[in-house]
Amino acid sequence: MMAIACSLCDPRDATVIANTWPGQGLLGQWAQRLTELRIDVDLSGRDIQREFEALYDRIRTNHRTRDAMQPLPLHLHGLVFRLREADGEYFVYAIDPQRNRIVAYTVFNRLVEVDRRTDRHLRAPHTKVVDGYRRMGIASAIYRWWLDSGRSLITGARQSAGAHGLWMALARDYELAAARIDTHKRVQQLPLPPPPGFFNALDTRLVLVGRDCRLADFMQHAGWGG
Repeated sequence: MMAIACSLCDPRDATVIANTWPGQGLLGQWAQRLTELRIDVDLSGRDIQREFEALYDRIRTNHRTRDAMQPLPLHLHGLVFRLREADGEYFVYAIDPQRNRIVAYTVFNRLVEVDRRTDRHLRAPHTKVVDGYRRMGIASAIYRWWLDSGRSLITGARQSAGAHGLWMALARDYELAAARIDTHKRVQQLPLPPPPGFFNALDTRLVLVGRDCRLADFMQHAGWGG
């Protein structure tokens, strides 16, 4: 599984989100408990830019990869979005056609921690955005495209402060659930708000349920235990 650091927004945004959620105090408090989050390693903007330049060169020179990329109907700040699928994982590239470069990259990862039944229904998103393009809503647009298609998301073993803030914002429009992955790779639902120490354990995750999907139906199809 590819591990990608997420640099979506200033960590202070999570507190702003929490303070602007009327009637959602318990969920909003999650965004203020950033010290409990399992934080990803953050990369410098220069490191990400070099990685994206190498990635763009590989795409341009590999005709199989280039031909496998499909356009996405996303319209944001003049960017062009392309989708590629490989081995059940999905890769979305945001390209600035004026500068002819990749400016953001999202991978929807499969999780080796879950069983095959759950694997059919959940992907863990991770995003990188280069300097100058952050806080433009790129990751939010990509995640909403995924969720609006009826597919669901699960957090990985670690989540950055920015990613957590984004999830809390998305939870205003999509059903949110807490879960634990047991030793048999089965996913068990946990009550909301999550129990103390939830963010400290590597086997606990958050789930966003896709559009027009009921959590009860999702649990049945994915084989969740209560």
